[in-house]
Amino acid sequence: MGGQVTGRANGASRRWRVASPATAGALGVLSLLLLLAAIPLGIVARQNPDVLGGATYVVFISGFTAVGVVVARREPRNPIGWLMIGLTLAVLCTIDGGDYAYLDYNRHHGALPFGHVAVLLAAGWVPGVLIAPLIVLTFPDGRLGSRWRWPLRAYLVLAVVFVAGTVSVAVAAFGLRMPVDSGGNVVGLSHPSGANAWFGPFQDAGWVALVLLVIASVLRQVLSYHRSTGERRQQLKWLSSGAAMCVAILIVTALWRDKPSWLGSAAFPIALSWVPIAMGIGILKYRLYEIDRLISRTLSYAILTGLLVGIFIGLVALTTDTLALSGRVGVAASTLAAAALFNPLRVRIQRLVDRRFNRVRYDSEATIAEFTATLRDAVEVDSIRADLLDAVNRAVQPSHASIWIKP
Repeated sequence: MGGQVTGRANGASRRWRVASPATAGALGVLSLLLLLAAIPLGIVARQNPDVLGGATYVVFISGFTAVGVVVARREPRNPIGWLMIGLTLAVLCTIDGGDYAYLDYNRHHGALPFGHVAVLLAAGWVPGVLIAPLIVLTFPDGRLGSRWRWPLRAYLVLAVVFVAGTVSVAVAAFGLRMPVDSGGNVVGLSHPSGANAWFGPFQDAGWVALVLLVIASVLRQVLSYHRSTGERRQQLKWLSSGAAMCVAILIVTALWRDKPSWLGSAAFPIALSWVPIAMGIGILKYRLYEIDRLISRTLSYAILTGLLVGIFIGLVALTTDTLALSGRVGVAASTLAAAALFNPLRVRIQRLVDRRFNRVRYDSEATIAEFTATLRDAVEVDSIRADLLDAVNRAVQPSHASIWIKP
């Protein structure tokens, strides 16, 4: 019996040796090298590269890579870190492979080495897209109930067929004069034909499965949030804060018709980089309980900014149109009025937001204010000590509190 247990333990250690901190570090270095290679490849392959868009996507990819490596090193048994690393490697292979293939076939007519490998790598975004919903689905500990076993197996089978069909289309594109288009995408992947016509229905089924898994992942986290308490609830708050920021910025940039062109290409990737950071904080539980403070500050300053902008515009219109003051005088008066209203509005809005989204801080301030009012009329030391202990316990909830009064 002892030999069997030892053998089983050794087998488990060998099985998990691949998912080790050293492996995570090596994959992180590989991601960094691919990221560094993408910069000169993009400049050489294209006449007018989008430098700003590329720089913002570097921020996004770096965020996913850094969080994935840290999570994989700290918690190697949690699949989320490895899924993040896989996603970034797929994106980087797509960028590097597409640029190299376009440079090879457009500039050098297929004379560069490893051109076929670059065409295969250009289709690397397919497994990356298929991995993405699994990161959200398995947050924060990578564990799923038995009810997810068969749906995930069906999804993985479709994903394997999807990747195999993608590779088949890329191999078929080897015979073309230009196997990739100007964007570095494999020609024929959107509409497979000929010997790869079979891939069309599987491709459609794969996209449907992907959309269904995305919806199921979101619903699972929403339902989990409503059922969770304590630490798990704080973890899900971090995830929802990152998602909410992305959705908000995407909506704003989509509805803002007169926005600068650079804003649309820069805002969303930068906002998207907050998702892996928020997930990393939730998984590693680093500053986990500061999410309420972050949410309350973000909301309060967003509301305050909107109110001050509205007040400023209204006062400018009032002073220049109704009171017939000069434009400079009206703007100066409106600026002074908005500056004078800043702090009173900030305090009032912060209290209202804390009352709803940062209840711990609101209750602590109320407890302190109540104790201060009681202290004015207290004269006995024992009564003051009891009230102080009660206020401390309600405000900060320590595991132990005591007061020593020197005679």
